[in-house]
Amino acid sequence: MGRGAYALARVAVIVRAPARWLFWLGALGAGIGALVPGLTGRRIGLLAGAGAFVVAGVAAFLARRGRYAELAGGAERAGRSVYLQDRAVALRNWRRARRWWLAVAFLVAVGSSFAVPAAVGLGLAGLGVGLWAKALWLGRLERRADALLWVRTERAQGSPAAAAVSGWFATGLAAGDALPGGARRRTRPAAGGAVVTAAR
Repeated sequence: MGRGAYALARVAVIVRAPARWLFWLGALGAGIGALVPGLTGRRIGLLAGAGAFVVAGVAAFLARRGRYAELAGGAERAGRSVYLQDRAVALRNWRRARRWWLAVAFLVAVGSSFAVPAAVGLGLAGLGVGLWAKALWLGRLERRADALLWVRTERAQGSPAAAAVSGWFATGLAAGDALPGGARRRTRPAAGGAVVTAAR
């Protein structure tokens, strides 16, 4: 899948990146929306929002899991010249690339409450919960395989399972600054930019 020096980002971190933003923006949008009577009334809006929360969460969790499992099963050992992207850098890159999308999603969640109070906001929150659960599922795959999963940064701008991604890479569990599932590691094993081989 390529030779020479290149950068890798953690798959679980990329999946986890939108979760907190979607949850809190959705929850805030739903809270503001619940103050608006709306065309349907608060009760119907909240009931619709509860349904949207569950459906969106399940859909985000289940979406393309077969593709994720296939890429995880075929992950090859990372090369000696590979560099690992810090968790904070991956999160910052995701946020910067999608900040306007997040702003629009929040405005839609609030604006739609004039029709169906809180429904879209709760749907956004459900998406966040579903993606967080998918990151935890990836963490279980990583622990089971005793390896962390990585993807080349330039091939995962949209999704680590996008069509442009031909495969993932694997390192030991001590590599990088994120735990299985993408959570922040309390103590880092190495400074930023450490080569993969140092963590094998």
